[in-house]
Amino acid sequence: MQKNPLSHRMASKTIQLVDASGNPVTGKEVAIHQTNHQFLFGCGIFDVIPIANRNVPEDRLAYLEQKLDLFLDVFNFATLPFYWGMFEPEKGKPRTKELQAAARWLKERNIAVKGHPLCWHTATVPWLLDLSNEDILKAQFARIERDVADFKGLIEMWDVINEVVIMPIFDKYDNGITRISKDLGRVGIIKEMFAKTRESNPGATLLLNDFNTSINYEILIDGCLNAGISIDAIGIQSHQHQGYWGREKLEEVLERFSHFGLPIHFTENTLTSGHLMPADIEDLNDYQIPEWPSTPEFEDRQAREVEEMYSILFQHPLVEAITAWNFSDEGAWLGAPAGLVRTDNTPKPAYDVLKQRIKGDWSTQVTARTDESGKVSFEGFLGEYELACAGTKVTFKIEKEGEPEPLILN
Repeated sequence: MQKNPLSHRMASKTIQLVDASGNPVTGKEVAIHQTNHQFLFGCGIFDVIPIANRNVPEDRLAYLEQKLDLFLDVFNFATLPFYWGMFEPEKGKPRTKELQAAARWLKERNIAVKGHPLCWHTATVPWLLDLSNEDILKAQFARIERDVADFKGLIEMWDVINEVVIMPIFDKYDNGITRISKDLGRVGIIKEMFAKTRESNPGATLLLNDFNTSINYEILIDGCLNAGISIDAIGIQSHQHQGYWGREKLEEVLERFSHFGLPIHFTENTLTSGHLMPADIEDLNDYQIPEWPSTPEFEDRQAREVEEMYSILFQHPLVEAITAWNFSDEGAWLGAPAGLVRTDNTPKPAYDVLKQRIKGDWSTQVTARTDESGKVSFEGFLGEYELACAGTKVTFKIEKEGEPEPLILN
């Protein structure tokens, strides 16, 4: 018999229904409905910030609400922006309350939230350049200590440090983080940032994140682990503006980064529904054009690529999260048609494909009848569930195989 390639995403579950007196509820029909996945299906969804802060012009309110409804209908994970240059452009005046409101809005809707990033040489604050390297490091530590503590309970996952492979040799413009990375070295700066973040929230999930999938990133991770740095997950960016990686490259990258035995998150995924960026562009930021249209032909291509890529990643036992970087074409990075919905909020085929996979093919819905012991057994995808019986609803989780779980029907 052929093994189910998604068996590691599922578990068998036995539930025993009892009444308030502890007697089994027998012979009753139950409807079991999965309400959330353990796997993290996410997007960068920065549009939540103005909505959560009620800071939206009247003529855009319905538009943004519709966009967020489309997001909530499929996804259970969101990335919020903590680029230092945006978060604290004026020293001592961080946008803490705005981002707290956004994180709270998402959490209230059962969306897990990640902060991105705590340390990066790009989009950092210019006022660091007025400081000595020693004081830059102190400011970076203070930033981590403040922000991770301020968001504890709202954000329990962080991209701690971003793109360290190129950080010490980054020469496009001067910045404080590259300065201290030259002093500390790659492993040294990662060790310092992870230690400070861990100290500020010991229970948080901490990622190292990079776009570089060459052996250089593998060497860096190996060096970090040998130095005793506790990396909770490996973040892999996959901005594919120049073309879909394809099954062969995806599987090769997964094989190489699986050797560490750590969870893998695809943190920033882009597949466009427009023409491909020329292959000779080395830095994607250098490709700036007035218009980059989404077309029906390329939307169909995007849908095929999204379906295959997500299927490959969901099947891999170490992959725990996939984040589409842009939910909408509006405001997408580099102006690319990289969203799952168009600028007018109409879903693209890629959105429909993902919805079918996440809420259909990879979701569990069961109707059954309790036996003489009040028990129901079934196999379902890991995650959160609601059970309805005789007008009463109760919730439970499937996290792993286990003993029968009694649920009380009041």
